[in-house]
Amino acid sequence: MNVEELVRESLREQAEQGGPVPGNFADRVLAARRRRRNRTVAGASLVVAAATVMAVAVPGLDGDSGRQETRTASELRDGDVVAHPGQTPPRDLIAAGGTALAAYYTQKRVPQGKGVEISARTYRLLDQRTGTYKKDARWSVLAVAPGMRMAAVLERELPARRIGLLDMVTGKVERWIETPHGTGGVEFSPDGEKLVATTYEESPDRFDMEHPMTDGKTTEPGPANPSRTGFYVIDVASGDSDWNAVKEESDEVGLPSINTRQDFGFSEDASLVYSGLTSGKHPMQYYDLNGREVSAPAKEKHRHWVNEAGLSPSGKLLDGGFAGGARTTASAILDPRTGKRVTKVPGQILLAWADDKRLIAWDIASDGNEYRQRLVLVTVGSKKTVPLSGYRTGSLKSTGRWHPLFADR
Repeated sequence: MNVEELVRESLREQAEQGGPVPGNFADRVLAARRRRRNRTVAGASLVVAAATVMAVAVPGLDGDSGRQETRTASELRDGDVVAHPGQTPPRDLIAAGGTALAAYYTQKRVPQGKGVEISARTYRLLDQRTGTYKKDARWSVLAVAPGMRMAAVLERELPARRIGLLDMVTGKVERWIETPHGTGGVEFSPDGEKLVATTYEESPDRFDMEHPMTDGKTTEPGPANPSRTGFYVIDVASGDSDWNAVKEESDEVGLPSINTRQDFGFSEDASLVYSGLTSGKHPMQYYDLNGREVSAPAKEKHRHWVNEAGLSPSGKLLDGGFAGGARTTASAILDPRTGKRVTKVPGQILLAWADDKRLIAWDIASDGNEYRQRLVLVTVGSKKTVPLSGYRTGSLKSTGRWHPLFADR
């Protein structure tokens, strides 16, 4: 597989992403975030755990309120490496440093009639009471907040007219936030205090025969025209939101320069949102929170949205994507301000920073099948990899092929 094929695979996988609120719900999320900020991440000593970790009630303060709270499975292994190299898909918690596998999903095409198909996801979400991943088929899209006590969820039919805030300890939706402009994607800000919700006129996971794909032998529905309309910025604690219309991007010949699913994300400090672009001089377009186009922040002007790990926690290093020749499994680490390569690390695709020196990555099997990958932990300055999961299937069309979702723990 060459670099272009790897990029296409990454893009393809990217395209396939009412009750009263308890008084302490927002406090719990913000308290978890404060613990994340104040934590000293273990670096030199790694403990590899192969057993399921149970969440237990222990004396502890929920923020400054004096309330007791439940220690979650992801918190109890804080700072350690929790690996299950024999599991694929994972059954038990996988984590490294300050980051954990919060959920994963599989997907399959579901025929809708008249040549239309929807790529439907099925999520397995970390149960914070047991430390295991459990199927939750209620949701079409899911995002996990820092601290991993809350998830934002969208119901099955997209675009959705409301966003649920799911308690990851109880498994219950604690509150719904109405979104009259139909929502197809959600993402938390790095501090967990805001959500950006991407709005669409039609499902962003729609495929149709108006845009067929063919390999010369068979023809199947292809990605529909983009129908993105804009984004909401939502305050998680209050539910207050503002919607901003964003004109669909086009390239120099008038073709869409975004994918059918092209969700917005937050900048590092959550003062801006960005959209990835699939053509043009720059791979990202940034917007202020009122929907106006602005320049990229200094640390993010060399960032590319397909490079999933992004900036390191300190903001001093940047995921630079593939490095080397067509058969390499190395990835580049850049200086975010200059865009120059600082070093290379093992790993085919970098997925998330565990701390300022370690990353979780996909790496390929020794048989050379670039699609048969497992999660590994890599370290800047080292060629060593630590396996975290078993290998996923090498078939791109397998309905059992799983896709990870990481969050700060």
